[in-house]
Amino acid sequence: MEKLHDPKLVKGPYKPPPTQQFLDIEEIRDGVAILKNGGLRGVLMASSINFDLKSTDEQDAIISYYQSFLNSLDFPIQIVISSRRINLKHYLEDLVQKSKEQTNELLHLQMEEYIRFIKGLVSMVDIVNKTFYIVVPFSPIESSKGGPMDKLKDLFAGGGDVKSKEKSSNFEVYKDQLWQRVEHVQYGLNGAGVRMVPLNTQELIELYYSFFNPSPIEKLELVPMDKMALSGF
Repeated sequence: MEKLHDPKLVKGPYKPPPTQQFLDIEEIRDGVAILKNGGLRGVLMASSINFDLKSTDEQDAIISYYQSFLNSLDFPIQIVISSRRINLKHYLEDLVQKSKEQTNELLHLQMEEYIRFIKGLVSMVDIVNKTFYIVVPFSPIESSKGGPMDKLKDLFAGGGDVKSKEKSSNFEVYKDQLWQRVEHVQYGLNGAGVRMVPLNTQELIELYYSFFNPSPIEKLELVPMDKMALSGF
Protein backbone atom coordinates (compact mmCIF):
# COMPACT_ATOMS: atom_id res chain seq x y z
CA MET A 1 0.00 0.00 0.00
CA GLU A 2 1.43 3.34 -1.07
CA LYS A 3 1.75 6.05 1.55
CA LEU A 4 0.29 9.53 1.09
CA HIS A 5 2.86 11.77 -0.62
CA ASP A 6 5.10 8.74 -1.17
CA PRO A 7 8.41 9.86 -2.75
CA LYS A 8 7.79 7.35 -5.53
CA LEU A 9 4.63 9.21 -6.49
CA VAL A 10 5.90 12.78 -6.07
CA LYS A 11 8.75 14.23 -8.07
CA GLY A 12 10.93 16.42 -5.89
CA PRO A 13 10.17 17.62 -2.35
CA TYR A 14 6.47 17.91 -1.56
CA LYS A 15 5.27 21.49 -1.17
CA PRO A 16 1.77 21.92 0.26
CA PRO A 17 -0.41 24.39 -1.63
CA PRO A 18 -0.69 27.89 -0.10
CA THR A 19 -3.71 28.55 2.11
CA GLN A 20 -4.90 31.35 -0.16
CA GLN A 21 -5.53 28.78 -2.87
CA PHE A 22 -8.50 27.55 -0.86
CA LEU A 23 -9.94 31.01 -0.11
CA ASP A 24 -12.78 32.47 -2.14
CA ILE A 25 -11.33 36.00 -1.92
CA GLU A 26 -9.27 37.21 -4.85
CA GLU A 27 -8.60 40.76 -3.71
CA ILE A 28 -9.64 43.43 -1.20
CA ARG A 29 -9.73 47.04 -2.33
CA ASP A 30 -11.73 50.21 -1.72
CA GLY A 31 -13.52 48.58 1.20
CA VAL A 32 -14.78 45.76 -1.05
CA ALA A 33 -13.92 42.07 -0.99
CA ILE A 34 -13.67 40.74 -4.55
CA LEU A 35 -14.30 37.01 -4.89
CA LYS A 36 -12.67 34.71 -7.39
CA ASN A 37 -16.00 34.23 -9.17
CA GLY A 38 -16.28 37.99 -9.71
CA GLY A 39 -18.75 38.71 -6.90
CA LEU A 40 -18.40 41.68 -4.57
CA ARG A 41 -18.94 41.76 -0.82
CA GLY A 42 -19.35 44.69 1.55
CA VAL A 43 -19.19 44.09 5.29
CA LEU A 44 -20.91 46.15 8.00
CA MET A 45 -20.08 45.97 11.68
CA ALA A 46 -23.32 46.20 13.65
CA SER A 47 -24.06 47.12 17.25
CA SER A 48 -26.09 44.89 19.52
CA ILE A 49 -29.40 45.60 21.28
CA ASN A 50 -30.27 44.44 24.80
CA PHE A 51 -33.74 43.33 23.78
CA ASP A 52 -34.70 41.97 27.21
CA LEU A 53 -34.23 45.37 28.88
CA LYS A 54 -36.63 47.07 26.48
CA SER A 55 -40.24 47.73 27.37
CA THR A 56 -42.99 45.76 25.65
CA ASP A 57 -43.80 48.68 23.33
CA GLU A 58 -40.11 49.09 22.43
CA GLN A 59 -39.78 45.38 21.73
CA ASP A 60 -42.84 45.45 19.48
CA ALA A 61 -41.42 48.47 17.62
CA ILE A 62 -38.07 46.74 17.09
CA ILE A 63 -39.77 43.60 15.77
CA SER A 64 -41.96 45.71 13.45
CA TYR A 65 -38.96 47.64 12.07
CA TYR A 66 -37.01 44.41 11.55
CA GLN A 67 -39.95 42.79 9.78
CA SER A 68 -40.31 45.80 7.48
CA PHE A 69 -36.58 45.68 6.77
CA LEU A 70 -36.68 42.00 5.78
CA ASN A 71 -39.71 42.60 3.54
CA SER A 72 -37.88 45.44 1.78
CA LEU A 73 -34.93 43.29 0.73
CA ASP A 74 -34.70 42.04 -2.84
CA PHE A 75 -31.22 40.56 -2.31
CA PRO A 76 -29.79 38.12 0.25
CA ILE A 77 -27.71 39.18 3.24
CA GLN A 78 -25.59 37.19 5.66
CA ILE A 79 -25.50 37.84 9.41
CA VAL A 80 -22.24 36.71 11.03
CA ILE A 81 -21.69 36.50 14.81
CA SER A 82 -18.05 36.26 15.85
CA SER A 83 -17.40 34.97 19.39
CA ARG A 84 -13.86 35.48 20.64
CA ARG A 85 -12.47 34.63 24.06
CA ILE A 86 -10.92 37.77 25.54
CA ASN A 87 -7.39 37.55 26.89
CA LEU A 88 -7.26 39.66 30.06
CA LYS A 89 -3.59 39.04 30.75
CA HIS A 90 -2.43 42.53 29.76
CA TYR A 91 -5.39 44.12 31.51
CA LEU A 92 -4.53 42.36 34.76
CA GLU A 93 -0.85 43.24 34.43
CA ASP A 94 -1.82 46.89 34.01
CA LEU A 95 -4.05 46.71 37.10
CA VAL A 96 -1.26 45.15 39.19
CA GLN A 97 1.13 47.91 38.12
CA LYS A 98 -1.38 50.63 38.96
CA SER A 99 -2.09 48.97 42.29
CA LYS A 100 1.61 49.11 43.18
CA GLU A 101 1.72 52.80 42.30
CA GLN A 102 -1.41 53.61 44.34
CA THR A 103 -0.53 55.70 47.41
CA ASN A 104 -4.01 55.66 48.93
CA GLU A 105 -4.17 52.58 51.13
CA LEU A 106 -7.96 52.17 50.81
CA LEU A 107 -7.85 52.39 47.02
CA HIS A 108 -4.90 49.99 47.01
CA LEU A 109 -6.89 47.40 48.98
CA GLN A 110 -9.92 47.85 46.73
CA MET A 111 -7.79 47.35 43.60
CA GLU A 112 -6.23 44.22 45.09
CA GLU A 113 -9.68 42.84 45.83
CA TYR A 114 -10.84 43.68 42.31
CA ILE A 115 -7.79 41.95 40.80
CA ARG A 116 -8.51 38.79 42.83
CA PHE A 117 -12.12 38.91 41.67
CA ILE A 118 -11.14 39.19 37.98
CA LYS A 119 -8.60 36.36 38.30
CA GLY A 120 -11.17 34.13 39.98
CA LEU A 121 -13.79 34.94 37.35
CA VAL A 122 -11.40 34.18 34.48
CA SER A 123 -10.40 30.87 36.09
CA MET A 124 -14.04 29.73 36.25
CA VAL A 125 -15.52 30.97 32.96
CA ASP A 126 -14.35 32.21 29.58
CA ILE A 127 -14.94 35.90 29.02
CA VAL A 128 -16.32 36.08 25.48
CA ASN A 129 -16.76 39.11 23.28
CA LYS A 130 -19.38 38.90 20.51
CA THR A 131 -19.13 41.01 17.38
CA PHE A 132 -21.89 41.23 14.78
CA TYR A 133 -21.38 41.67 11.05
CA ILE A 134 -23.71 41.94 8.06
CA VAL A 135 -22.35 40.83 4.69
CA VAL A 136 -23.95 42.49 1.68
CA PRO A 137 -23.39 40.77 -1.71
CA PHE A 138 -23.48 41.96 -5.29
CA SER A 139 -22.75 39.99 -8.45
CA PRO A 140 -21.98 41.67 -11.79
CA ILE A 141 -24.18 39.00 -13.39
CA GLU A 142 -27.19 40.69 -11.78
CA SER A 143 -26.59 43.81 -13.85
CA SER A 144 -26.10 41.96 -17.15
CA LYS A 145 -28.48 42.91 -19.90
CA GLY A 146 -30.45 40.38 -21.86
CA GLY A 147 -32.46 37.29 -20.99
CA PRO A 148 -31.60 34.39 -18.70
CA MET A 149 -29.61 32.61 -21.41
CA ASP A 150 -27.46 35.71 -21.99
CA LYS A 151 -26.71 35.96 -18.27
CA LEU A 152 -25.89 32.25 -18.14
CA LYS A 153 -23.57 32.69 -21.10
CA ASP A 154 -21.83 35.61 -19.39
CA LEU A 155 -21.39 33.55 -16.25
CA PHE A 156 -19.64 30.63 -17.96
CA ALA A 157 -17.74 32.88 -20.36
CA GLY A 158 -16.40 35.05 -17.56
CA GLY A 159 -18.27 38.10 -18.81
CA GLY A 160 -19.06 39.11 -15.24
CA ASP A 161 -15.46 38.94 -14.05
CA VAL A 162 -14.56 42.13 -12.20
CA LYS A 163 -10.94 42.02 -13.28
CA SER A 164 -11.81 42.02 -16.98
CA LYS A 165 -14.45 44.69 -16.53
CA GLU A 166 -12.12 46.86 -14.49
CA LYS A 167 -10.34 48.03 -17.64
CA SER A 168 -13.54 49.76 -18.77
CA SER A 169 -14.16 51.22 -15.28
CA ASN A 170 -17.14 48.92 -14.72
CA PHE A 171 -15.71 47.99 -11.34
CA GLU A 172 -16.66 51.45 -10.09
CA VAL A 173 -20.19 50.96 -11.41
CA TYR A 174 -20.52 47.61 -9.66
CA LYS A 175 -19.08 49.05 -6.48
CA ASP A 176 -21.61 51.90 -6.54
CA GLN A 177 -24.44 49.39 -6.87
CA LEU A 178 -23.01 47.42 -3.95
CA TRP A 179 -22.89 50.55 -1.78
CA GLN A 180 -26.49 51.32 -2.66
CA ARG A 181 -27.38 47.99 -1.08
CA VAL A 182 -25.14 48.72 1.89
CA GLU A 183 -26.88 52.06 2.45
CA HIS A 184 -30.27 50.35 2.17
CA VAL A 185 -29.28 47.91 4.91
CA GLN A 186 -28.00 50.74 7.10
CA TYR A 187 -31.17 52.77 6.66
CA GLY A 188 -33.44 49.77 7.19
CA LEU A 189 -31.86 48.69 10.49
CA ASN A 190 -31.31 52.17 11.92
CA GLY A 191 -35.02 52.28 12.70
CA ALA A 192 -34.58 49.19 14.88
CA GLY A 193 -31.83 50.90 16.86
CA VAL A 194 -28.93 49.05 15.26
CA ARG A 195 -25.93 51.25 14.49
CA MET A 196 -23.66 50.10 11.67
CA VAL A 197 -20.43 51.15 10.02
CA PRO A 198 -18.92 49.67 6.83
CA LEU A 199 -15.42 48.21 7.17
CA ASN A 200 -12.64 49.77 5.13
CA THR A 201 -9.89 47.87 3.33
CA GLN A 202 -7.55 47.56 6.30
CA GLU A 203 -10.38 46.49 8.60
CA LEU A 204 -11.56 43.87 6.10
CA ILE A 205 -8.05 42.39 5.90
CA GLU A 206 -7.83 42.25 9.69
CA LEU A 207 -11.29 40.68 9.90
CA TYR A 208 -10.61 37.90 7.39
CA TYR A 209 -7.13 37.36 8.85
CA SER A 210 -8.63 36.88 12.31
CA PHE A 211 -11.22 34.43 10.96
CA PHE A 212 -8.52 32.20 9.48
CA ASN A 213 -6.08 32.75 12.37
CA PRO A 214 -8.29 32.58 15.49
CA SER A 215 -6.67 33.35 18.82
CA PRO A 216 -7.96 34.54 22.20
CA ILE A 217 -6.98 38.19 21.98
CA GLU A 218 -8.76 41.42 22.71
CA LYS A 219 -7.72 43.13 19.50
CA LEU A 220 -5.73 41.88 16.55
CA GLU A 221 -2.90 44.23 15.71
CA LEU A 222 -1.48 44.15 12.20
CA VAL A 223 1.20 46.19 10.55
CA PRO A 224 0.06 48.91 8.11
CA MET A 225 -1.44 47.47 4.94
CA ASP A 226 1.25 48.93 2.66
CA LYS A 227 3.87 46.97 4.65
CA MET A 228 2.02 43.65 4.65
CA ALA A 229 3.37 40.87 2.43
CA LEU A 230 0.06 39.66 1.02
CA SER A 231 -0.09 37.81 -2.28
CA GLY A 232 -3.53 37.56 -3.81
CA PHE A 233 -4.93 40.46 -1.74
